Amino acid sequence: MARTESGASSDPLTVLRGLPSGQRVEIRDASGHAWNGAIVPSHELSGSRIVSLKLESGYNVGVAIDASTAVRVVGAPPSARSEPVPAGRASVEGDPGGWITLLTTGGTIASRVDYETGGVRPVSDERDILAFYPELEGSGAVRVIPVFDRLSEDIGPADWLVLAQRVVDAFRAGARGVVIAHGTDTLGFTAAGLSFLLTDLPGPVVLVGAQRSPDRPSSDGPSNIEAAAAVARDRRLGEVVVVMHAGLSDDRFAVHRGTWVRKMHSSRRDAFESRNGPPLGSVHGGTVHLLPLVRPPSAGPPRVDGPIDENAGLLWFYPGLTVARARAFAAGVRGVVVAGTGLGHVRSELIDWVRSVTAEGVVVAMTTQCLEGGADPYVYATGRELLRAGALYLDDLLPETAYAKLVWALGHADDPGRIKALLTQDRAGEFLRRHRAEGEA
Repeated sequence: MARTESGASSDPLTVLRGLPSGQRVEIRDASGHAWNGAIVPSHELSGSRIVSLKLESGYNVGVAIDASTAVRVVGAPPSARSEPVPAGRASVEGDPGGWITLLTTGGTIASRVDYETGGVRPVSDERDILAFYPELEGSGAVRVIPVFDRLSEDIGPADWLVLAQRVVDAFRAGARGVVIAHGTDTLGFTAAGLSFLLTDLPGPVVLVGAQRSPDRPSSDGPSNIEAAAAVARDRRLGEVVVVMHAGLSDDRFAVHRGTWVRKMHSSRRDAFESRNGPPLGSVHGGTVHLLPLVRPPSAGPPRVDGPIDENAGLLWFYPGLTVARARAFAAGVRGVVVAGTGLGHVRSELIDWVRSVTAEGVVVAMTTQCLEGGADPYVYATGRELLRAGALYLDDLLPETAYAKLVWALGHADDPGRIKALLTQDRAGEFLRRHRAEGEA
């Protein structure tokens, strides 16, 4: 049984439940194994006799409590604020190295540990951001502008327009580059959308995220954002890119073109990879290395090339997809990107569906689900039949890039022929014409 300060015996769980979040305790089980850490709110799915601790390592652990558990309170109760937040440098006037703007949208990278609860809370205030990420100001001033505070799956095409306008505003105010802190799950979609919406960029627009939350000792947020800031200050770059870890080491980061990048792993720090083309460069030891592939800055002025039209869909082909389901999916839209198998194929029954919806003025664009290579209608009969039915093949565009481009193209034209022409024109370096397969002459 646990002992209270008065020495009376009580249920260990009752003692622990009566302590404030953040209180440091030692919990020892009947075998003598001990856990030392701060009490944090238990997960809603935890068992009724599980107490959660944040260990000194930074990880949370659930400890089962029974009548034999010994509990010892360590130290005084936590203060109202256990971590002071110093003031950030909000002024960017007169910085000789030029300043960058950080736009925050929410997500893991814009969160910090609340040491009173042990959980993670969003950070949006400039003062808090600069205190949490002191690396940001290591090479110059930073202006922080909160835009959204939401998970990335809640960010859609209309929000791309808002972000694009904030980017333009930042450059017109004198920013050297722009960093956008964004959740990772839909970061690739936003990067592609901004690539089509932003034109005449005088500097880099760098999207960055974090795979590990800041309550974990392996958090990648600080190093990712430091690398992104270095790229944002680079005067050789004038396009939308994504900067994330290039491997498991702590000091190497990849610079991905915004239209080539995909999240390839749900949790690894190096989850993002360039597909169908190499990364545009890397950041290693704080130095930015860029390939000749990069698009240079424009003389400007930057502008948002809208509008957009969200009456578009992204349909993933699967063996059980019926004509009825495909037709229901396409109801009310002006364009559909189909992620087909292999070189861009669907079951033969869907060819008539493609023919009928394109006859109604719906644009059907074909891509491939494969992670490398492109869609090609000329190799197999199915592809040729889809081409004759009116499908437009988009070579090696990723499905998410094709969708973002379709949203942009639909906003710029009403005629299906004109929309198709816009889709096949290279606008943001999205087409790599054309890498050769190994051994190909």
